[in-house]
Amino acid sequence: MDPDELAPLVGDRLRAVRADRGLSLNALAAAAGIGKGSLSEIERGSRNPNLSTLYALANALDLPLAWLLAERPGAEVGAPGIETVLLGTTGSVDDAVEVYMLRLTPGTVHRSSAHGPHVVEHLVVTRGVARVGRSGGEVMVKTGEHYDWVSDTEHTYEAVGGPAEAVLVMRRVPAS
Repeated sequence: MDPDELAPLVGDRLRAVRADRGLSLNALAAAAGIGKGSLSEIERGSRNPNLSTLYALANALDLPLAWLLAERPGAEVGAPGIETVLLGTTGSVDDAVEVYMLRLTPGTVHRSSAHGPHVVEHLVVTRGVARVGRSGGEVMVKTGEHYDWVSDTEHTYEAVGGPAEAVLVMRRVPAS
């Protein structure tokens, strides 16, 4: 999916959920740690937010990233060092399973903020070598290997020695 096609969908979804929850632009922008002007541009569909911004908004709203991506397989979003493609999603907002293809570029560490205590990430490297996991506890994962972690704290993704690709399954486990 072309990023220019995705921007209005993301904007419409953000505006609708913000209105449903009675949040002002200021309140959501502050909760996500982004500027009010940036949020306004995203909601109007005139700005393509990067992966970090989308996660900040998803986390502030306690929603899966795939929900903001309109649950559209093929939706692509990136940030320095990482490109993601949504392959599919299932479940509800509370117990979502999201599947992404990741492309990691060597030389850049992508730092992702916490997704909450009920999100587990399962990563399988399909090409190359990646260093992934909770910040300070990262592990090297080679082609064909996998690693799982609870993403309740900052975590990182990094290609080592060349480009890397992986499939990432993110699972929201309902609170007990």
